[in-house]
This record gives sequence, structure tokens and C-alpha cells, in this order.
Amino acid sequence: MCEYFVKADPIQYEQRSRTVRIRSVLTSIRLENMVWDILAEMAEEEGCTTNALIAKFYHEILAHRGEVPNFASFLRVTSMRYLRRCMLALEKQQAQPVPTLKVLSNAGRPPAVETLTKPLAAGGR
Repeated sequence: MCEYFVKADPIQYEQRSRTVRIRSVLTSIRLENMVWDILAEMAEEEGCTTNALIAKFYHEILAHRGEVPNFASFLRVTSMRYLRRCMLALEKQQAQPVPTLKVLSNAGRPPAVETLTKPLAAGGR
């Protein structure tokens, strides 16, 4: 199991800083590249930019808790929780039985569509 993690591309865990405007103040946030990628995926799902999603998180946690301690860690944990939610949804979807299509025979019953026996009048008469 460790081999899978040890062989991860170092670029994924290399950190990168980005400037985000939160409450009209430019703030620098330093996160791993993989976290930035996950936040970008979440933002796309929400129909907004990564910066807008981060600002929204900040405002929501501030409203909920009254303070925002260690925001970078909050974003990392939020990314992991998002991935976990995706994984659980996929597992739930795979656990549901796949509906099967039953083909019914018309044996002994009239056809569903009647056959036209007289030609149509020409010219709509």
C-alpha cells in the first residue's frame, strides 16, 4: 500500500501560493497543487471560479463560527471531504441494482399500431 503513495508525482504535493480577494483584501494562500486542483473541480461543479469558491467558503465559515482559524487547513480538509463524498456517492450508485429491460411478446394480442388498409386520397381530398 505504501508504494502507491510513495510513487506519487512530487508536483502533486508541491506547494503553490495564490492571491485571493476576501472581504476586499488580497490574501495569499499556500496549498499543495493537488488541493488547488480539487478546489478547481469543486468550483467548476458550483459554476464559479476557484477564487470565488474560496471567498464563499471564508464568508460561510465566518458566519457559522465567528472566526476563521487556520483557513489553509480548512481548505485541505474540505478537499478531502469532497473526495470522500464523491467516493461514497459512487459506491452507493454501484451498489444499486441495474434495471433490466423486459421484452414483452404480442402473442395472442392485436398489434399496438393498426395497419393502414386503404390508400390515402391524393391531394388531401
